Amino acid sequence: MTDTAGDPAAADQFESWFGTSALDAGLAAGESPLPLFRQFLNQSHAALKQKFEHGIGAPLLIKARSWLVDQLLIRAWRRFMAEDGQTAALVAVGGYGRSELMPGSDIDLLVLLPDTAHERLNPKLESLLVFLWDTGLEVGHSVRTVGDCIEQSLADVTVVTNLMEARLLAGSEVLYARMHASVSPERIWNSRDFFETKRREQRNRHRKYHDTAYKLEPNVKESPGGLRDIQMIAWVANRHFGTASLEDLVKRGFLTQAEYDVLVEGRNLLWEIRFALHILTGRGEDRLLFDYQRTIAEQFGYRDEDDQLGVEIFMKQYYRTVMDLSRLNEMLLQLFQEEILFTDGPAEIIPLNKRFQARNGFIGIAHSRVFDNYPFALLEIFLLLEQNPQLKGVRADTIRAIRAHRHLIDDNFRNDIRSRSLFMEILRQPHGLTHGLRRMNVYGVLAAYLPAFGRIVGLMQYDLFHIYTVDEHILFLVRNLRRFTVPHYAKEFPLCSHVIATLPKPELLYLAGLFHDIAKGRKGDHSELGSAEVRDFCVRHHLSDYDTGLLEWLVAKHLLMSATAQREDISDPAVINRFARTVGDPVRLDYLYLLTVADIRATNPELWTTWKDALLRQLYYNTRRALQRGLQDPLERSEHIQQIQSEARKLLASMTADAGRRDTLWETLGEEYFLRHTSDQVAWHTQLIEESAVGEHCIVAIHPSTERGSTEVFIYAKIMDELFTLITAVLDQLGLNVVDAGIITTRDGHVLNTFHLLETSGQPVESDRRTEEIRAALVNEITRGDRRVWHVSRRTPHRYKHFPIKTHIAFKPDELDHRTVMELITPDHPGLLSQVGRAFTECGVRLLNAKIATLGSRAEDIFYITDRNNQPLGDSQQYECLEKSLRKHLGADAGAEAPATLFN
Repeated sequence: MTDTAGDPAAADQFESWFGTSALDAGLAAGESPLPLFRQFLNQSHAALKQKFEHGIGAPLLIKARSWLVDQLLIRAWRRFMAEDGQTAALVAVGGYGRSELMPGSDIDLLVLLPDTAHERLNPKLESLLVFLWDTGLEVGHSVRTVGDCIEQSLADVTVVTNLMEARLLAGSEVLYARMHASVSPERIWNSRDFFETKRREQRNRHRKYHDTAYKLEPNVKESPGGLRDIQMIAWVANRHFGTASLEDLVKRGFLTQAEYDVLVEGRNLLWEIRFALHILTGRGEDRLLFDYQRTIAEQFGYRDEDDQLGVEIFMKQYYRTVMDLSRLNEMLLQLFQEEILFTDGPAEIIPLNKRFQARNGFIGIAHSRVFDNYPFALLEIFLLLEQNPQLKGVRADTIRAIRAHRHLIDDNFRNDIRSRSLFMEILRQPHGLTHGLRRMNVYGVLAAYLPAFGRIVGLMQYDLFHIYTVDEHILFLVRNLRRFTVPHYAKEFPLCSHVIATLPKPELLYLAGLFHDIAKGRKGDHSELGSAEVRDFCVRHHLSDYDTGLLEWLVAKHLLMSATAQREDISDPAVINRFARTVGDPVRLDYLYLLTVADIRATNPELWTTWKDALLRQLYYNTRRALQRGLQDPLERSEHIQQIQSEARKLLASMTADAGRRDTLWETLGEEYFLRHTSDQVAWHTQLIEESAVGEHCIVAIHPSTERGSTEVFIYAKIMDELFTLITAVLDQLGLNVVDAGIITTRDGHVLNTFHLLETSGQPVESDRRTEEIRAALVNEITRGDRRVWHVSRRTPHRYKHFPIKTHIAFKPDELDHRTVMELITPDHPGLLSQVGRAFTECGVRLLNAKIATLGSRAEDIFYITDRNNQPLGDSQQYECLEKSLRKHLGADAGAEAPATLFN
């Protein structure tokens, strides 16, 4: 990380690239400097971009940009400061001081002033800075005396960090030397204080990014494992050893040559990506957003393969690189800690067993041959970390030894009873499993012991639904499961905390979590492939037939509960009985429920809603009751309807409802209404209708927050065309998400619409004002005399355009309920449901029920429909009409078309 001042060859090369002769000739001829500087800067930036596109690497180009900016600043300083040029000093600081200037980076400058004569210099400095801005240079500057530098450095470690990287551009060398000496570790911020403060700063920064480098839109500079972590190493080395050269760490024994090569190679890749981001966006953009990932992947030569997109291959290299850099950062900071903090006095050494000891609170090998003599110790160390929570981490030399001995984890190692027993004991420990698995992943041990896990390390899924790489998602899932066991978090998911406390073998749940997505990225059904992987694991680890069967089933069916809750009518006893038969017993239900909750939350925490929470709890309780009742004696629909009506009558009796009018109303509703609604809903709806004025055009009532974690909107109105279209358009325009819809047509010409809504935040409606806004908007539009075509003006999120989704329409008969089930998969966008409603109206289709699910940019909706005569769709013309109409109304947003199909 040196500048070009001491590298004449680099300076000559840059001079040949950019050429300052024309600039100097124009200045000597008396031409106006501003156009000359602008022209030189624009031409130079164009040359930089061209050289990058022709394969010149970013490590050289960031030095080149630093050099060309040097040339402009030095000439501008001389011109504006004239005879006062040696009175003050112009100093490059920060990344510019390191000569690592990216295309969109700010140019950080320090103008160093003498202790006196400020007033005389100020007009010249102001003119200089205005000129620099006018040329197009993004200058960030501070003006200080040496005393100011000391004062502000003492108050803020970031100031002294910038000054450590200072580089004199022009002006007084004496003044610069005074400043440099005044902020040295002998005067302020000794290496111990500096190290502890910077380490705390890094922890806080990592926490801001949720302590993971594996989000799908990472910040290449600030995220864990990013460029800032490498700079952290250089800063500490600079403060303690007086050098910012990473190569010097090899000479001092802190890095091996191989580790240095990995560090430099990783840093260079991040530089390449950051340089490309700045060129592509035209600004200092350090976030590798979906908007840019495909373009940069193509620019770097990544192409789609049979089973993987080019962008996914590119991002996998990125994630594996930052994993290596995170490990090296941890190892070097641990070495620095021992060098800087523990040099005073003897080390505190506590033997743990004959293979390991704790040294100053960090676990390490007792001698250099431990892993050679006892390969199983590569797993034992993680068990000891769990069993000794007072340990703060792993010693750097031991991390290095683990990495160097990973080759010992082969089939013989995996078949060793000691290794198998250790791995299972790691999973059985009551504390430290999450941290242990994360360390095993970063050190490469988990991938070595479970080769199938190694294939998904750094694997991304290019969509808006999964926000982590597959390996990080799996580890987050296990963390979520462990969190259910911690009393401190019991209030977050009380049912989960209760259920997990009753499990006979929690380690089986953690294994299901480890294996549920382990086959992602392969051809075929990842659930079935993962089930085969976990079966092999169970056989190798001598698990019982029962435990093996449970794990196989959990991995194969890990999506079942989520799909049932979100895509089927779980108030229907037939659905519950079918699900209960698949589950089979309460133990499987307990394991599956916990795995499902943890899985959804680990996929994307923002997608977890109170609605999904309530759906899963309802499915869990209903299924448990069905299993307790006995699969041989399932609850029949008629019995369920009788129960609902009986409970509703009791509720209505306390409301002094008119029994005669109630019975008359209920006769018009039909059995389907009572299957879909709870007794509380039936009583509420009945009371609203009874209390309404005779002939009232419509009733709109809202429960802001229900037991199902949603806002429920009830609408009772006379039958009218496009009522569903109108309602959904109004709700969409109000920024509300429909998650469930039920439509009942009565025998006396009315419709009962029940909508469950969430705000865009995923929460129910909270304020009375918002509730009234929704009610008023619906009443106003439903009661309008004229029928107008509603258009939703909200825009589709910009990032959705990067995820083309083919529209898929499929139909299947629902013979039990004499209706047709339509599945629609299409890009999510505002107005989607109202567009579907228009298609239904055009083709004479009645909507009975809808289950709405949005997975990132992908809508996966289920509609239960009939024709106008309440019969299932029967002939090909009805299917063809509906498909054509849907594609017409969905329009360009629907993506490439896939033909409609029948699904099972």
